[in-house]
Amino acid sequence: MENQTVITEVILLGFSKDPKINIALFFLFLTIYLITITGNCLIICIILTNVRLHVPMYFFLCNLSFIDFCYSSTAVPRLLSDLLFSCRIISNVACGAQLYVILFMGGTECQLLVLMAYDRYIAICRPLHYPVQMRWSVCYRLTAFVWICSFMIYIFPSLLMPITLCNRNQINHFMCELLAVIKLSCGDIYLNELTIFSISFITLLIPLVLILLSYGFIISSILKIRSTGRSKAFSTCTSHLAVVALYFGTVMLMYFGPSSMYSTDQEKYSSIFYVIVSPMLNPLIYSLNNRDVKESIKKLIANLTHMC
Repeated sequence: MENQTVITEVILLGFSKDPKINIALFFLFLTIYLITITGNCLIICIILTNVRLHVPMYFFLCNLSFIDFCYSSTAVPRLLSDLLFSCRIISNVACGAQLYVILFMGGTECQLLVLMAYDRYIAICRPLHYPVQMRWSVCYRLTAFVWICSFMIYIFPSLLMPITLCNRNQINHFMCELLAVIKLSCGDIYLNELTIFSISFITLLIPLVLILLSYGFIISSILKIRSTGRSKAFSTCTSHLAVVALYFGTVMLMYFGPSSMYSTDQEKYSSIFYVIVSPMLNPLIYSLNNRDVKESIKKLIANLTHMC
């Protein structure tokens, strides 16, 4: 411990030192980021301005788009800057802020996807109870509970177990991701790793099981519906299931994969999908597979064209 030097800034190694590769990656990630920002902002604007979409399902979708917007904006602008400039130094304060926001948004999205599955379960399996069980006062309380619960689960333990960085100041990542940062910690990190694994196991596995159970009942109910009503129910559910599969698949690979406790490129490349790609695909999945959203987008474009 005597020879350890506490560091105040870290270096993000990113993807490559080759300028040509970095330029190509810059334009790739810039395109993805612009699509992400445009898509999620469009979803939020459409839901807020269209009275027909003022229902719980789209209220939760609006929250999801806001989370994806914050999620991507926390990591991608910094990544774009690092791809253009050779100096990739980030202060501990900025690194910690990025880490906590990504943890908070990721955890909130995980819980929100459960809430969205519950909403679809009530709407399809118990339609007569839906106006009461999913009234606005309940929706607001459930959403507030998701945000508060995510903070208590993901952020509060981190504040109680602060990490002091020593000696090494290089992170094999393009952002300050928890598993990458913790490897720079002073002393033994066994307790930190055990805490991360335990929280990840509980907060990922339980929500996934609840979502799968909900959709087990939903699919069973849909099969009993006449063919005329099946397509709309299936379109809503397949959109949500696609988002769930994309998000949970990449995050679980990240935290439960064979290399989750080691510094390898797998962590870095897995992060691309749930921090950069997933926020871009979510609005595309919902807009392309949802009739109400598509009609609202067409109406908005038509109004803008008429104004011009």
